[in-house]
Amino acid sequence: MNWMTKQLRGLELRARRGWYIQNLMYYVVGGMAVVFLMDFIGMGASRWLFFDRAAIARGQVWRLLTFVFLPPQTSLLWIIFSLYFYWLIGNTLESQWGSFKFNLYYLLGIVGAILGGLITGYVDNTYINLSLFLAFAAMFPDFQMYLFFFLPIKMKWLALLDVLLYAYNFIIGSWSVRAAIVLSLLNVALFFGGDAVRTIRFEFGTLKRRWAFRRNYRR
Repeated sequence: MNWMTKQLRGLELRARRGWYIQNLMYYVVGGMAVVFLMDFIGMGASRWLFFDRAAIARGQVWRLLTFVFLPPQTSLLWIIFSLYFYWLIGNTLESQWGSFKFNLYYLLGIVGAILGGLITGYVDNTYINLSLFLAFAAMFPDFQMYLFFFLPIKMKWLALLDVLLYAYNFIIGSWSVRAAIVLSLLNVALFFGGDAVRTIRFEFGTLKRRWAFRRNYRR
């Protein structure tokens, strides 16, 4: 077990039943659906829920949390697919990790997003949802889904495309954008950073041994 695994197990053993929420994604996805429907019928719920540093400073402290429930700005058909996808990956991670560990992972994503929002003035739940997607892709890289409902593609390739996209945004973005990206994906680094480093070292070592073998063979 690595250091992170030991700490998580220690926290989970000390945690009481009321310290975490079971089936967390039911509440998150349900909240997104309610907000989308309220916006769809013209009630404009989103304008009272998004993260706004100036509004928070004026006392609207609920915005520190309610931005999590903002749905993707998309069509009615696509929102059904999006919410189903969030529910699928969230519930799968919770069943794999257990409720406590999943709650902790999601909470770290929220805290990171809030810190990024306090620095930049605004943040949404895009990177939190991305962190769920990256965790799912790391644990189930060969899981296959259908892009645009007909093109089969594995999760690891979708995750790679997302990583490249956000790496590009990190490079060309301002320092505030970079801070938002780094802080919002802090949970990914904490949970999977060690495994990523070990995998890179292993692959580099394998490649190095192959080069050495080929060089010796040619000699």
